[in-house]
Amino acid sequence: MSFFKKLRETIVQKSEAVTQKFTEGLSKTRNLLVEKVEDLVRRYKKIDESFFEELEEILIAADVGVNTVMELIDELRSEVRKHKIENALDLQPILSEKLVGLLKNEETANTALNIEEGRLNIILFVGVNGVGKTTTIGKMAHMFKSQGKKVLLAAGDTFRAAAIEQLEVWGQRVGVDVIKHQQGADPAAVIYDAIQAAKARGADILLCDTAGRLQNKVNLMEELSKVNRVIKRDVPDAPHEVLLVLDATTGQNAMSQARTFGESSGVTGIVLTKLDGTAKGGIVIAIRNELQIPVKYVGLGEKMDDLQPFDPEQFVHALFAGLIVQEEQEQQEQ
Repeated sequence: MSFFKKLRETIVQKSEAVTQKFTEGLSKTRNLLVEKVEDLVRRYKKIDESFFEELEEILIAADVGVNTVMELIDELRSEVRKHKIENALDLQPILSEKLVGLLKNEETANTALNIEEGRLNIILFVGVNGVGKTTTIGKMAHMFKSQGKKVLLAAGDTFRAAAIEQLEVWGQRVGVDVIKHQQGADPAAVIYDAIQAAKARGADILLCDTAGRLQNKVNLMEELSKVNRVIKRDVPDAPHEVLLVLDATTGQNAMSQARTFGESSGVTGIVLTKLDGTAKGGIVIAIRNELQIPVKYVGLGEKMDDLQPFDPEQFVHALFAGLIVQEEQEQQEQ
């Protein structure tokens, strides 16, 4: 069996495991990115420098990130030389596998949350206003409760008007309690009280909201550091996760936020929301490859269970597998 045939068959098999949520949630990105790639590989009978330039532009337009795209194009050039590839269609499955490889590099391979039985697991959520942070907390509370865990929420965003009420609405929907103070209260004091309540009630998971911090607000970053100190004083190995919530629709602005928060707040993972609402889902690849921060969860819709653990293979194959399956069928018909 040829190298290309075997690679195509492997991708077709893997595509069968892609869930409907990933397929539907990535439809906008698939329509932008994959349709353009499909047009490109069908137009070029032979791979030349113009082909690579067009592919580069397509990937950058999908927010894959300039540095990542340059690295990817160099690797594809190498594969073309190594396997003596002439037909552009043969490059399609190699592109898919290269993207999976970028997403599964050793630095960011572990997408699982650091949750352990028999202890209070504290997860801190950070990020700017409007990215879907409170909604993400509500959906994650639902996820953990569905797994049989006792969950508590901490309303640490005492700055934004209605933030406490919004978290309370989610608490009521999910059926979990919210520890809160009045608007304008010290967030660190709220988190401290929430930890004491979580211990007293034998909670498994404490999800802590924080104010929507603008990256350039030094005082807000200092406030976040204070919250971290309060947590560590009471639970020395916590927070067990610091999840940065980013809005996928903001593209490269999300990259800027990720850089700043990664440097300032000890981010351990990223939750990328509204991935279903953007055609630039390539931002996932840029974040993981260029910032070395694992994307742990993605938002693929507005329903309670639309927050999904990030799976690199499902992500890539939800985008590209349909095209490769179509090409296989066409070849069989010829």
